Amino acid sequence: MSFLRWALVTVPGVVLLGFLSGRSVPVGTESPWYLALAKPAVTPPPIAFPIAWTTLYVLMGLALAVVLNARGARGRGVALALFGAQFVLNLAWTPVFFGLHKVGLATLVIAAMLALAIAATVAFARVRALAAWLMVPYLVWISFAGVLTWRIGQLNPEAETLVPRTGTSQVIG
Repeated sequence: MSFLRWALVTVPGVVLLGFLSGRSVPVGTESPWYLALAKPAVTPPPIAFPIAWTTLYVLMGLALAVVLNARGARGRGVALALFGAQFVLNLAWTPVFFGLHKVGLATLVIAAMLALAIAATVAFARVRALAAWLMVPYLVWISFAGVLTWRIGQLNPEAETLVPRTGTSQVIG
């Protein structure tokens, strides 16, 4: 029953913080700057992002609840600290990329986020294997998102100074 109580706090908390980060600046189709960028051909359709992130935030919240519920488990504190550090970077990525238009910095943020998320997942595995497995889809997605961010930077070397024309979008093969 304790896990359920933790999950009732962590899942909505993680989802809410992720939502607030995503709403802090215009993103996706709401961002003329983003629409004006050249994007790699593997860029998912806009609807994929809110679906993926909501699912991932729920899984992350559940993973966090599993670890929080493991009172007295060896390495629990380190696992929670690593999770917190990667989650702060996760929340920072959207304002850096969409708000500041700093694609290079966003690439560094997501690389550090991935490194910390891998470390958190390994630490979660030492506490409870289930928590680590719940983090795997997140690791896959942010790896993909990191590649997308890096490619957008390559395709748009002047992204920070890009002045969008209304309704423009490019996909590069």
